[in-house]
Amino acid sequence: MRFLVVDDSTTMRRIIINTLKKLGYTEIVEAGNGREGIEKVSEGTVDLIITDWNMPEMNGIEFIRALRGMEGKQSLPVLMVTTNAAKDDIVEALRAGVNNYVVKPFTPDTIKEKIDAVMAH
Repeated sequence: MRFLVVDDSTTMRRIIINTLKKLGYTEIVEAGNGREGIEKVSEGTVDLIITDWNMPEMNGIEFIRALRGMEGKQSLPVLMVTTNAAKDDIVEALRAGVNNYVVKPFTPDTIKEKIDAVMAH
């Protein structure tokens, strides 16, 4: 399974990638913002996207809306990992097309649980 991790923070990308590796996932591509994320999705197969909300150039919500507008990407699983914990934010993300939502800080168990839930659909 191939992951795309989209986050402007190099440190947060490293934390997420290390978490994925601990869970046994080794095929991981990175992007520093939504625009780079769209490029990575266009370049090759991605099975699940983990994205931040707050990023420069193209934020997570704009990224998901652009992704959902791409041919064949309407059902690509997206997990949003963000500090935005307000109920309105979660609702906005779900409306944009996010499949599941994780509030930072998170544990590896939480990430595993959310990946399993997204992939079960």
